[in-house]
Amino acid sequence: MRGHLPDENPGFVGRRTELERVAAALAEHRLVTVTGVGGVGKTRLALRAAHRSAGAFPDGAWWTDLTQLDGDRLLVALVADSVDLADHTPGMATTGLCRRLADDRLLLVLDSCEHLAEPCARLVTELLAAAPGLTVLATSRRPLGVEGEHVVALDPLPPAGGDALELLRRAAGQDFPAAGPAGEICVRLEGIPLALELAAAQIRLQGAEAVRDQLGTRLDARPGARFDLLAHTERVWPSRHQTLRAAIGWSHELSTPLERLLWARLSVFRGPFDLASATAVCAGGPLDPATLPGALDGLVRSSVVRPPDAAGRLRMLDTIREYGATWLDRTGETGAVADRHAAHFRALAGRAETEWHGARQLRWYRTVDAHHTDLRTALDRLLRTDPDAALDLVGSVAFAWSCRGRLREARDGLEQALVLGEARGRVRARALWALGVTLVLQGEFGPAQDVSERCAREARYTEYTEREEVLRGGPDRPGDLMLDAAALAGLLALTTGRPMAAYVVVGHVLDAARGGPADSAARLRCHLVRVFALTGLGRLAEAREQALRLRALCEGLDEWWTRTALDYQLALTGLLEGDAAAASAHARAMLEGTRRLGASLGVALGLDVLATALAAAGDGERAADVSGTGEAYWRSTGQPRRGLPGLRALHEKYTDTARATIGEPAYEEIFVRALTGLPQDGLDRALRGPRQD
Repeated sequence: MRGHLPDENPGFVGRRTELERVAAALAEHRLVTVTGVGGVGKTRLALRAAHRSAGAFPDGAWWTDLTQLDGDRLLVALVADSVDLADHTPGMATTGLCRRLADDRLLLVLDSCEHLAEPCARLVTELLAAAPGLTVLATSRRPLGVEGEHVVALDPLPPAGGDALELLRRAAGQDFPAAGPAGEICVRLEGIPLALELAAAQIRLQGAEAVRDQLGTRLDARPGARFDLLAHTERVWPSRHQTLRAAIGWSHELSTPLERLLWARLSVFRGPFDLASATAVCAGGPLDPATLPGALDGLVRSSVVRPPDAAGRLRMLDTIREYGATWLDRTGETGAVADRHAAHFRALAGRAETEWHGARQLRWYRTVDAHHTDLRTALDRLLRTDPDAALDLVGSVAFAWSCRGRLREARDGLEQALVLGEARGRVRARALWALGVTLVLQGEFGPAQDVSERCAREARYTEYTEREEVLRGGPDRPGDLMLDAAALAGLLALTTGRPMAAYVVVGHVLDAARGGPADSAARLRCHLVRVFALTGLGRLAEAREQALRLRALCEGLDEWWTRTALDYQLALTGLLEGDAAAASAHARAMLEGTRRLGASLGVALGLDVLATALAAAGDGERAADVSGTGEAYWRSTGQPRRGLPGLRALHEKYTDTARATIGEPAYEEIFVRALTGLPQDGLDRALRGPRQD
């Protein structure tokens, strides 16, 4: 089935009536908002409802978690990412998203809108107007206020009913009689699911009777000021929110001093975190690297921190994180911990860039992807406090973001940092290079030309000043900046149909540079551009020979990005030389690499060259299938089909041949079936290779 939804919580209990109400509302209304206090179960209900209703939407159900945003600047980018739109288009961010959704019938879930209610309302209004088949399910502590919105107000579980007791039993891993202390706990906590989970964690540690007695003391006292740290302008059930605040405050009081300190400091993370990141950011004072793991285990046992997933990542629910953030503010540490968080992720970005050229490229590429939310949080912090450090961070990760399809975020961060930062030299030259690549991928060739020239000037300035520094006894750093500037100029020349210019610009710099192609990422990129330039100039045998030699070097390095680009070039060379079998083999190798990298644009390009090779080999049916899948991936980039000029001409030529071979109706039927099917299934079919008859 199309779409993407997180796995359901196995502890979901009850809510049959509420599920029916949401399902009925989704069938009649285009915007349904589930409202309620924090911790009442809005996210769980929406997720269960989305799973149940997904079959009613031919283009699937798609989930967007908005808790990771602390402002609306990246709202559209996050929603686009959640519906698999790796938007490569320039212009207004909403344009590509509207175009992506315009012809689809899908369910978009926007979870936790309350802190972005007005921006969400504007975006939803625009999307609903542009996409007649779109239905939106939102969760928020208050309605969005959009015309036509249908609100489903979610109450806590009935405190004296069986569902609240069953949730407590499952969360505690114990069975309780309804008439005992457990039943009293459910009543005292008013059936609020998050409060019951926190109580269940204490039941595992102390027993139900002790928990009942402690809750009685604290909740009956209604300690307003003490547990009022999460006071907000709530429109929904403020008294019950007070109960939740009291329950969270009680869990906070039961935590050890080190656990409370860690809880507060962990609130700086907006995405999942691991032990290494938690230690780097949160250690200090009595909470040192030796005591921190024990404190973290305590927070997991008390359900303040969610248990680690398969990758070892933990996280806090947004309501609990807010509570910790307020305590952090009270300790006066908010700024210091935010600075440590930013410094940690700046260092992680730097390591990822260093490891890009080598055997751990794929691992660090995935690390950057896994920590994307907190890298963005760190970047936003540094843009406010240290723009030069922000320039360093975004320059380190922007190329990986662009490869992953996050072109808008890369461009936004780079442009801001280049304006605000004053740093000269390597940091600025690298950021200009990354911005130039991003602009080329967006098809913004005019601005890319300007940035390319600025990059070359900054590289020349930097290498000159560094030579002067060496003469004065300073460190000798490798001179790769001019190589990257040349690679950018060559890439721009290739994409605008000027292979000779590309060949000359990279050749000039390579001839003057010391070292071989595998000595650095910049050298490898320049050699890659030269191979493509040779192909564009028709020097196919020379291009193939150099490409195979470079590919062998990449295999030795376990380097994936350049290898996939070389497979694309070798596939194109095979087509130009009339060797469809070789072209197909290299196209599949490219697709395997781009799938590992999660690069939608690369997958689209690879499917085009594979479809062309299949058509050239006379396999019209499979060519139509692969071409339809390719069109689906092109749509996920927000762009029309494009690629190197030589491939476009070959693709059109052999597609016409395939249509003639199997007949126009048959070709269109297969093409449309692949286009409207699951893109991943189509990619799997493309990678299987020739049929074994």
